[in-house]
Amino acid sequence: MSSAALSPPPSAPAGTAPSPLGRSTLLALCACVLVAQSMVAAINLLIPQLAASSLHPSSTELLWTVDAYVIVFAGLLIPAGALGDRRGRKGVLLAGLALFAAGAALSALAASPALLIAGRGVSGAGAACIMPATLSILVQLAGPEGRARALASWTLSAGLGGLAGNVGGGATGQFLSWRALFWLMVPLAALLAWTVAVTVPRTERFPHGRPDPRGTLLLVAALVTLLAGIIEGPAHGWTSPRILVLFAVGAALTGLFTWYALRSPTALFDPRVFRSRRLRAAVLGTATGFFGLFSLFYANSQYLQYVKGYGPAVTGLAIVPLTIGMALFPKVATRWQAASGPRPAVATGLFLIGAGLLGASTADAATPYALYACWLLVISAGTGLCMPVLTVGVVSSLPPHQAGLGSGLGTSAREIGAALGVAVTGTVLAAHDAGAGTASFADAMSPALRTVGTVVLVATALVTLGYRTASGRRSGAGTAPTS
Repeated sequence: MSSAALSPPPSAPAGTAPSPLGRSTLLALCACVLVAQSMVAAINLLIPQLAASSLHPSSTELLWTVDAYVIVFAGLLIPAGALGDRRGRKGVLLAGLALFAAGAALSALAASPALLIAGRGVSGAGAACIMPATLSILVQLAGPEGRARALASWTLSAGLGGLAGNVGGGATGQFLSWRALFWLMVPLAALLAWTVAVTVPRTERFPHGRPDPRGTLLLVAALVTLLAGIIEGPAHGWTSPRILVLFAVGAALTGLFTWYALRSPTALFDPRVFRSRRLRAAVLGTATGFFGLFSLFYANSQYLQYVKGYGPAVTGLAIVPLTIGMALFPKVATRWQAASGPRPAVATGLFLIGAGLLGASTADAATPYALYACWLLVISAGTGLCMPVLTVGVVSSLPPHQAGLGSGLGTSAREIGAALGVAVTGTVLAAHDAGAGTASFADAMSPALRTVGTVVLVATALVTLGYRTASGRRSGAGTAPTS
């Protein structure tokens, strides 16, 4: 079976060629990705306004307002991807947009912190359906020749989503009510749903597998528990009973899922897929890149506001240099991968992210923004080089009928890496008593970014080693394997 071939949609006559990936379809799918990813970052810049709002949320409730979206989002990605493989990716995408809009409406109408948190969770469930569905549809429609470019566009959209979240959240925090951000998401999601319905063709289903409710429950519970421990670790202390219990339960559930999946004929996915060195390296590389990026996002907004004195709207715009490399370097990465395989682009890209973080760690109150922006450009170039190649590596390591599962697996690695990056950065900042003052935060940011940058460089060596195969440098150079 060749993963390069695309079976025609059910409505197409037998023997006809599949529809190529049109520009309108690509734009619609990328717009969905951008909007879903933007709500990860946007809420962070609204925390001061939420804290002073009529809801009067406690510090714990504020934490869960931010985290509910991420935890549900990351916890459901793999099951949502597998559901799209079995039940139809376009249908799951449309359902995800509906959930996203419903959660945004609930958040906008919230009269209590509990309702706001619930709305964020519902929107996170919608995002979990959107991300793997869009990626697996692109894999199915693009074909082997256009797959790398299509996935580069998808990766760029995810990066632009972070920018849009920073800009939109900053502008809302400075000029509008926090409820306006959520109300805006409702008609936007409806417009995207209509666009998807009109422009996106249905891709082939693979309904041969039966649903796996037990495996799904075990996996979701394991991911949610581990993520909750990672996210709450800095606030409660990594050795506190609460965090240790969360990690112990998460590890036990992960072991139980693995035991169950190895014995079940209808498992959600077979853990033995991780025997593939290429898949392990691509997943670790994806997590590593987002570990570094979200560490920077977390420190950047506070550095620019506390140390440089920027307002929320200007802070959102000041991260624009991070998008330049994401836009320009995927084409370079595609050509480099075709010529030399994935390892050079991945190794160089991750190295640049780590080096850029070490450079940014030298910033203080006296550092000109132009110099700081140069380090953002270095990180941006690294992201543009490695992320499209890593995305191809995860998706193409699995057979075509598991494209949704592979998409969910890759996006889960992104979100877990992002959560770890924020957690590690927050822990180091807290250890150095970072406060909302120029000197205290600048002094704490330096060791935080140095720690993260060093971890990224060590992980880069492991990822590079993982891409080594007995068949030489050309292994994995193509966009997808055939079997």
